Amino acid sequence: MRPFGPTELFFIIAALRWTAALSLGALLLGGIGGVLVAVARVQPARWLRWIAIGFIELFQDTPLLLQLFVAFFGLGIIGINVDAWTAAMIALSLHTAAFLGEIWRGSLEAIPATQWEASRALSLTWVQTLRLVIMPQAARISVAPTVGFLVQLIKGTSVTALIGFLEITRAGQLVSNVTLQPFTVYSVVAGLYVLLCWPLSFASQRLESRLSISTRRTEPRAA
Repeated sequence: MRPFGPTELFFIIAALRWTAALSLGALLLGGIGGVLVAVARVQPARWLRWIAIGFIELFQDTPLLLQLFVAFFGLGIIGINVDAWTAAMIALSLHTAAFLGEIWRGSLEAIPATQWEASRALSLTWVQTLRLVIMPQAARISVAPTVGFLVQLIKGTSVTALIGFLEITRAGQLVSNVTLQPFTVYSVVAGLYVLLCWPLSFASQRLESRLSISTRRTEPRAA
């Protein structure tokens, strides 16, 4: 046993970069998937909507930990060996795509039907209407829930410690094992999560407020 000192503290802080990298990577890849899922959910072809619904239900109705185990251990069964980083990125990206797809689908459907009707009256195609009229408005609505999900995603990276990925929680486990000071160690880990997540929540509120002000300024005044 050794005392908890600067070396142990810096070891945990150093793992912060892997938590951030995993969160940002999953947000980027999952965001691309989320756009595809959201668009599939609102487009006319029924079979695409059902595929998107099946994807969402699969990843929303199963635990993230189970998805992580399937990515890490299940792929090895079929001869595809992946390391902890790759498995974590696959599982979290698919998880993110399902949740963001549903969040953004709700934002798209929150736009009044009159916007679609007005676009058809202007002879815009379905794709043009979605890209030029609906998505810019839906983006404002989706800001707060998207950042809220990012906060959950950052905290969700902690489950990757179970497959040996060295993020904050895993670093805390290793330090706790050698110092036998779990309260001190996990207090530091908790503090780092707060430092990561609180600014995002604050930024979301500020951004949502600015977008709301911008929307009010662009609304036509009553005659």
